[in-house]
Amino acid sequence: MSTSDLLLDAHGIHAWYGSSHVLHGIDLQIGRGQTVGLLGRNGMGKSTLIRSLLGHVTQREGHIAFFGQDASHAKPHEVARLGVAYVPEGRGVFPNLSVRENLIMAARRGRDGRNDWSYERVLDTFPRLKERLGNLGAQLSGGEQQMLSIGRALMVHPELIILDEATEGLAPLIVADIWRVIGEIRKSGIATLIVDRDYRKVLAQSDRAIVLQKGQVVLQGSGPEIATSPALSGYLGV
Repeated sequence: MSTSDLLLDAHGIHAWYGSSHVLHGIDLQIGRGQTVGLLGRNGMGKSTLIRSLLGHVTQREGHIAFFGQDASHAKPHEVARLGVAYVPEGRGVFPNLSVRENLIMAARRGRDGRNDWSYERVLDTFPRLKERLGNLGAQLSGGEQQMLSIGRALMVHPELIILDEATEGLAPLIVADIWRVIGEIRKSGIATLIVDRDYRKVLAQSDRAIVLQKGQVVLQGSGPEIATSPALSGYLGV
C-alpha cells in the first residue's frame, strides 16, 4: 500500500501509565476505506493503543501520522480536526444535552468538504433517535446512547472512525443493530478501527486484523486468515 493511501501510519508505539510499560513497539497501518480489527484479551493494550494514537496517553513514544501529517505529539482535539472520529468505551454522550443537541453540536463538513452523513441520514440510520430527539442524553437507554455516540461521530464526516467496544453490555437486538450500522459505515467508504469482544463479528467485518498480547502484536493478517488461525483461540482465551 502506498503512503498516499494510508490514513494512519504508526510505527514503534510505546506507552506507559506511570512506571507501567503497557505498549511495546506496536506498528499499525490503516488504508483508505479499510476496516481493521483490533483483538486481544482484556488488559492486553487495545484501549491504550487507541488512546495513544488519539493523544489521550501522554507518556508515549513512536511515530504517528494521520493523512500524512505527523501527529506523534498531537493533542486529542488536533487529531479530531484531522478527520478522525472516536466512539469511546462508555459512549461519552453529553447527559444534559438533548439528542438533537448532541448531534448538531458535532456537525461539520469533512476534510474535502464532504457532507455524506447529514443530520437526516443519521436519523434515518437510527430511527430510535428520531423518536427521542427531545430527550436528554441521560434519559436514554445504554443502546440508545451508543447509537447517539456513533451518530455524533458520523456527523463530523470522518475519513477514519475508531469504535472501542461499541456493543459492550447491550441487549442482543441492539447489538445486531449496531453491527448493521457498522456494515453501512464500511460500505460508505469510511475507514474503521474496531475493538469488540465478539471476535467473530469483528473478523467478518475486517479487511485486516491484529491481535495483541501484553502490549505486543502477536498475530496479524486478513480477516479470514486470522479467523482460521489455530493460534487465535490461545491468544483470546476462547
